[in-house]
Amino acid sequence: MNQNEILVSLDIGTSRIKVIIGEIMNDSLNIIGVGSSKSNGMKKGAIVDIDQTVHSIKSAVEQAERMVDMKIDRVVVGVNGNHIQLQPCHGVVAVSSETREIGNEDITRVIDAAQVVSIPPEREIIDVIPQQFIVDGQDEITDPRGMIGVRLEMEGMIITCAKTVLHNTLKCVERAGLEVLDVCLQPLATGTVALSEDETNLGVALVDVGGGSTTISIFDEGHLRGTSMIPYGGDNLTKDLSVGLRTSTQEAEKIKIDHGHAFFDDANEEETFSVTIIGSNREQSFNQLQISDMIEARLEEILVFAAQELQRMGVRELPGGFVLTGGAMNMPGVLELAQDVFNSNIRLAIPDYIGVREPQYTSGVGILQFAYRNAKIQGKEMFPSVSMDFEQPAPKKQKRVAKQTKEEETEEPKKKKKESGFQNLLKYFFD
Repeated sequence: MNQNEILVSLDIGTSRIKVIIGEIMNDSLNIIGVGSSKSNGMKKGAIVDIDQTVHSIKSAVEQAERMVDMKIDRVVVGVNGNHIQLQPCHGVVAVSSETREIGNEDITRVIDAAQVVSIPPEREIIDVIPQQFIVDGQDEITDPRGMIGVRLEMEGMIITCAKTVLHNTLKCVERAGLEVLDVCLQPLATGTVALSEDETNLGVALVDVGGGSTTISIFDEGHLRGTSMIPYGGDNLTKDLSVGLRTSTQEAEKIKIDHGHAFFDDANEEETFSVTIIGSNREQSFNQLQISDMIEARLEEILVFAAQELQRMGVRELPGGFVLTGGAMNMPGVLELAQDVFNSNIRLAIPDYIGVREPQYTSGVGILQFAYRNAKIQGKEMFPSVSMDFEQPAPKKQKRVAKQTKEEETEEPKKKKKESGFQNLLKYFFD
């Protein structure tokens, strides 16, 4: 395995943090490692506790490292939220080489030229996405390297985000002992895996329902046109079940995963289960039909909010329909309910890779694919992300043992001091 061809994505979600290790071979991706841990420092898609987020990132990274027996050094981080803004950009440069052949340097220069735009001080550019290159008036070129020309233009999209949100995210990643290789927009990355070329050309809405938030993205004519986020997701279903069944959120989450059904008409009344009542040892029996009533009501509300958000973004018709993904969509009955709400063609997007065939991993796999493709166009250096010195901590343990022996040597006088102090205290009381 060549470590120079391995990329690692970090998807910081509200309910889970996911690390995916991918090997790039001949421009195709193989998933070789996955790590997932409960996300404790996030609420509604935003970081609320840096220390807990760092701890969650570390545990997800360690899990992935154990799977591949390598040490993860650098990661590609996905960012998301309502603070994201898209802005069209245009750059023009003269081809620098004497032979007039366009090379990597010209691509870098034209991308830099496109970034010369006025941006408010509280915002930061996270990426520039080239949509087309124009060589001497010839447009719709995806990669102009190797072509002959005098004037090179690039039309694309600048992605900016709030500085504070970005810096808090990067701070968590760096405190977890990782270097940030690249930052990419999560809806754009998810779209590379979840959507087909025809769908993005026709016009499609990608609805990513996560734990604490739902992201709605519009793709049209092959490009991302807009993205928005609403602070509702799978955690709201869990809370409703917790209140309705009078049980802990932990047990409610387990019931949602094992017995949940999103479409009341198709739920099975004969599928029963017992629930421990919170604050007692008593158990109570429920069936799938009873919890389906609660799940359907809340999920329908989330999808209606998504539809309202689309109207607010000015979307009138979507020939490509709706594509659903995200951890909360891994439940029977979701497609039938969405069909009722949106009254359009609906499908569920699941990554087609062994080990990550669940909607919750769509974003993480998308980050890998998108980051590699984008780096190739822009001529960025992406490797290596891992190193082979994963089993190096062993000597450290020996050093620790050595330290302990030294401490044991110096412990005797300490013990004496403690004893004498305690004896003095006894003397004080008994005297």
